[in-house]
Amino acid sequence: MIVSEGRLGRVFVLRLGDGDRIPDAIEAFAKTRGVSSALVAALGGLENGRLVVGPKDGKALPPDPMQIAIEAVHESAAVGTLFPDQDGTPRLHMHATLGRGEAARTGCTRPGLDVWKIFEVVVIEITGTDLARSRDPETGFELLGRKAG
Repeated sequence: MIVSEGRLGRVFVLRLGDGDRIPDAIEAFAKTRGVSSALVAALGGLENGRLVVGPKDGKALPPDPMQIAIEAVHESAAVGTLFPDQDGTPRLHMHATLGRGEAARTGCTRPGLDVWKIFEVVVIEITGTDLARSRDPETGFELLGRKAG
């Protein structure tokens, strides 16, 4: 287990709309506002993109991700964490549940999804941590660990 204690910083509320893409829009916002670490919660409409829904084989390394296409508009609720990568760029790791009709899908938004009309996002900044994301060679994941240096 890796533990890092931090403090609450600023709180931002964003209303994203048509033409905004997740995770790109949140990462770009964080970069322009100097937010490197945060808890992110969101809800609204998403469409047109892909969602990672698990590895094809949970024992194979590096994992081969299963992705599904999201084409029609879905209602969604999402939560994620924002931490800097090795270059100091904010990187969002967000999982979302998307529903349409009686079907629901849950997965990682990393490949990207487009906002449909409205996506409300709350960014709660975390200050004072010494964590960053770095690529793990075994899994290929960007894992949280202590900042280098």
